[in-house]
Amino acid sequence: MSDHPLVQLSLARMREFYREPEAIFWVFGFPIVLAFALGIAFRNRGPGELRVAVQQGSGDSAVAATLARAPGLSAVVLDSSQARLQLRTGRLALLVVPGETVVYRFDSTRTESRLARLEADEALQRSRGRVDPARVTEERVTEPGSRYIDFLIPGLLGMNLMGSGLWGVGFSVVQARTKKLLKRFMATPMRRSDYLLSFVLSRLVFLFVEVAALVGFGWWMFHVGVRGSLGAVAGITVLGSLSFAGLGMLVASRARTIEAVSGLMNLVMLPMWILSGTFFSYARFPDAMQPFVKALPLTALNDALRAVMIDGSSLARLGAPLGIVAAWGLVSFVVALRIFRWR
Repeated sequence: MSDHPLVQLSLARMREFYREPEAIFWVFGFPIVLAFALGIAFRNRGPGELRVAVQQGSGDSAVAATLARAPGLSAVVLDSSQARLQLRTGRLALLVVPGETVVYRFDSTRTESRLARLEADEALQRSRGRVDPARVTEERVTEPGSRYIDFLIPGLLGMNLMGSGLWGVGFSVVQARTKKLLKRFMATPMRRSDYLLSFVLSRLVFLFVEVAALVGFGWWMFHVGVRGSLGAVAGITVLGSLSFAGLGMLVASRARTIEAVSGLMNLVMLPMWILSGTFFSYARFPDAMQPFVKALPLTALNDALRAVMIDGSSLARLGAPLGIVAAWGLVSFVVALRIFRWR
């Protein structure tokens, strides 16, 4: 069994990988660096202070003092030209023009500007004697999985599976083709399926280390937990890795140069980087695009990973996204097996 072509080819693929420090960094190190940087940048620190300006005029000092006492607001008095410039360049969330009728100038497309308008109006109305007709109380809660880093880690995991599957398989195949190695393999009794399956098996060996490194880092650094089954996460990542390995074989089945396969890889991966909800929710895209976005393999993989890690869902409830991921992998591998060329 140890002399079987599939076993020897798989061992060769693994040796090629761990002998390349660059490949080890991009597979294991880069997702952790990215998770650390984005987790720190978008950590939950509360809303912070919103910068508000009061335009110079009658009663500006009193209005500024009232706004400065409001929690979450920082108020300054500026002349008209400075205030308009800072508002236009985004350094102000809100400009208040005092007078008998108070005027609020703000960009309604900015969330912080709308929040500043509400906070400023609340402070000014109360300073002039407004009393709420109904008594209310607040109950502030923090739910597990609601942070950006909780959303990000499954997306990074899916993106890493896509990148390592496509580049790890496609680039290696075309590199061997350009070096005339495939031409030599063709003269051996090795089957085409053995050669292609060796990439899949070698990917699975490093897969669990890859997943454990990223998920473990998220848990250790940011307390990102897995609310569902670890076995379910393992099963989804195996399926995702196989699917993208098949897609990588398909892309590399006819490419003859490194430049050609690089262009094809970017053509395949770029829409998924943008559309598949790795760094932000794909619900932001128009409704007309949603069927196309949800049919992408990375979208389905990210949805399945988040459903298990954040919502605690079981595999039985993830038939649709897992079916999409499996279909992409199966069709890609079958087509690649039929059209693959050694030369």
